[in-house]
Amino acid sequence: MAGLQDIGLAAAINILSAIAFLVAFAILRLQPINDRVYFPKWYLKGIRGSPTRSGAFVSKFVNLDFKTYIRFLNWMPAALRMPQPELIDHAGLDSAVYIRIYLLGLKIFVPITALAFAVLVPVNWTGKALEHINDLTFSDIDKLSISNVPPGSKRFWAHLVMAYVFSFWTWYVLYKEYKIIATMRLHFLASENRRPDQFTVLVRNVPPDPDESVSEHVEHFFCVNHADHYLTHQIVYNANNLAKLVAKKKGLQNWLIYYQNKYERNPAKKPTTKVFFFTGKTLILVLLGFWGLWGVTVDSIDYYTAEIDKLSGEETAEKERVLSDPKAIVPAAFVSFKTRWGAAVCAQTQQSSNPTIWLTEWAPEPRDVYWDNLAMPYVELTVRRLLMAVALFFLTFFFMIPIAFVQSLANIEGIEKVLPFLKSLIEMKVVKSFIQGFLPGIALKIFLILLPTILMTMTKIEGFTSLSSLERRSAAKYHLFILVNVFLGSIITGAAFEQLHNFLNQPPTEIPKTVGVSIPMKATFFITYIMVDGWAGIAAEILRLVPLVMFHLKNTFLVKTDQDREQAMDPGSLDFATYEPRIQLYFLLGLVYSTVTPILLPFIVVFFAFAYLVFRHQDAMVKDTLERATEPTLNLKAYLQDAYVHPVFMGGDLERPPVIDEEENNPLVPTKRNSRRESEVLHLCFPILIAAEDFNNNSVNPENLAVA
Repeated sequence: MAGLQDIGLAAAINILSAIAFLVAFAILRLQPINDRVYFPKWYLKGIRGSPTRSGAFVSKFVNLDFKTYIRFLNWMPAALRMPQPELIDHAGLDSAVYIRIYLLGLKIFVPITALAFAVLVPVNWTGKALEHINDLTFSDIDKLSISNVPPGSKRFWAHLVMAYVFSFWTWYVLYKEYKIIATMRLHFLASENRRPDQFTVLVRNVPPDPDESVSEHVEHFFCVNHADHYLTHQIVYNANNLAKLVAKKKGLQNWLIYYQNKYERNPAKKPTTKVFFFTGKTLILVLLGFWGLWGVTVDSIDYYTAEIDKLSGEETAEKERVLSDPKAIVPAAFVSFKTRWGAAVCAQTQQSSNPTIWLTEWAPEPRDVYWDNLAMPYVELTVRRLLMAVALFFLTFFFMIPIAFVQSLANIEGIEKVLPFLKSLIEMKVVKSFIQGFLPGIALKIFLILLPTILMTMTKIEGFTSLSSLERRSAAKYHLFILVNVFLGSIITGAAFEQLHNFLNQPPTEIPKTVGVSIPMKATFFITYIMVDGWAGIAAEILRLVPLVMFHLKNTFLVKTDQDREQAMDPGSLDFATYEPRIQLYFLLGLVYSTVTPILLPFIVVFFAFAYLVFRHQDAMVKDTLERATEPTLNLKAYLQDAYVHPVFMGGDLERPPVIDEEENNPLVPTKRNSRRESEVLHLCFPILIAAEDFNNNSVNPENLAVA
């Protein structure tokens, strides 16, 4: 069981690791060769040029201006000074709200920590109950917990009162923060540009009709049932095979551009490549051919031109097959309406007396559509989700085994029994402190590395049709997993390991009492985990080590064109499915242990403060009325006609529909009404807009969570 010395050693290791990560980041971000990694959004916006294009050869890779190294920590105040409107404009509203979650943690836990240390820590320390319990293993840290208060003591009144105080304070802060977020959202909605998903719903499980095609059936149905609002629709094709051909062709085109550029730089030498034609030979030859070490030497430009022409023919044939084959049409469609209000009504109402057909939901934003899942038959979805629920149960259950192993690492006696030959080494003070104060947290972190990928794969199998819904569902699974395994599992298995003698030699009726006494004492394990994950782990986030390494590997071996380079430096998005459940875990730990083991609270506060700094750096009816007044000739049908066409039918890339800034480019048309009357009308209509917009919970812009 970790004591003060063990926690101190773990804190020193993690603080030094965090400082090392921050210093490494501050130095690496100054190097020209890493500029595209740490400032990708500025390049993608076209407002930053590459510093490697001019100057001496060495200066293209290494920053030789030593004055900049003196100010290498200037990014910290700069990150904190960035105004919130500028942050929203740069990274999106979702990013701004996400950062405020860390600020919310500080608002909740800083006062709670101060009050807990002023009231509860002295009460617990002077309780002296643990010293009178036989055969109980405890440390100095446990003397600061509620376990050190004798049963039936009046001291428990302090904990009871503080529990109510902490709860009411948390509710009050949440109430105030929700008001701020709601105001931010209202302003965002009022100034937001037009988007196709505001006018569109996704209709699934379209029933077959013997006399009409799916497209005709959809048009007929909505012309009859939504005559005043229906505008147009786009049927959904099963174009997954076509998408593979398009992706393959895109890769060949990149190679062709690479070799053409190479030939233009040196026309005297035509580029060549080795091609291996597989005829049933061994796998070794295939691999040699893949890496260009074996095969027939051919002209690169001619070869890739021929391959692209061949693939273009296959792509055209597959596209014609998809468009002409009735079996390639999925019984689903994106249906667009003339107004946001019409879309909101359709998305939230049952369309037929049969509740299993004509199922409607808000359409995702075009860039947010997960096209691979649209081809899934709707009747399979329930079966798929049932199977994944069962799989999640078994995954959660069997993951108790590594959790128990992690808990055994915190038990020196258990390690000595399994590995007796290491007893002399383990008993060394520094090694013992390292094992009990650092190893359990890092071991648990390692066991959880692959879990988000597994959960995301399971979520994709369930058949959700938008990237944002995949993120939310995967986050829900991860949160449930953390709650059961990391929180409850660590408490139960840890108590069993540490009080094994009591578990084996006492009546079963006494086991809950032993667990109850041991739960506050598990705070030491969570302290080690918070330091590893929330201190050193957060510092590693700002270093962006994986994107840094991947960019240089891609830039060295894969980048052939400017488009490849843009893709290689893609800033990506915050991993919502992983980060959000982690925040919930820290809120849970802080609120649970605030009254029973207050010593954990400062570690929580450090996490929220550090994370806030790091992520600060990384980075409908009133609308309809307004548009009719400002754009009376707007062709909304043309605007929405191709918004939900599969990207493979538009050259392989999803082209963003044009957006119009209504407020700047289209001032309101003057009318004879006085300004007071206009204000009253807009004020009355605005709540209806908000109600309609609230229905749409799938309008998450994937780029709103972009970092850096």
